[in-house]
Amino acid sequence: MAASTRFAVAAHLMTLLAVRRGVPQTSEALARSAATNPAVVRRLLGALSKAGLVTTHLGKGGGAELARGPKKITLADIYRAVETPGLIPLARTAPAVDCAAGRQIQPVLKEIGEQAEAAFLAALETKTLKQLAKEIAAADVAAKSAA
Repeated sequence: MAASTRFAVAAHLMTLLAVRRGVPQTSEALARSAATNPAVVRRLLGALSKAGLVTTHLGKGGGAELARGPKKITLADIYRAVETPGLIPLARTAPAVDCAAGRQIQPVLKEIGEQAEAAFLAALETKTLKQLAKEIAAADVAAKSAA
């Protein structure tokens, strides 16, 4: 089973919107940068819009923009907008109840997953979109000067 890349792509899109702030970005332009399909971008923008992180405008000159400043958006905000809670996906079918492991595995894993997700989200809360954009810009400058 492949891991979800929604957060990574959404963080990419949001960083690009922060860097190009004030200039609406089309789903096609965002998709080119993220090397994905514009339909994927539109789906993510829909989730980000629903969370109040972006606004979108249709028509000529339209596109997506940040709904608020990048300093006021955390990586946790982006994660919550596009990912389904639960770092540890549980089995879709109920395990055997006549087995101690079968009876207890899902509640125990669920608790561990909730603790891990809380720690993960706490870490994401410490980083704003503005900080992420600055780190990316600095890394790009360093890579160019090393080349």
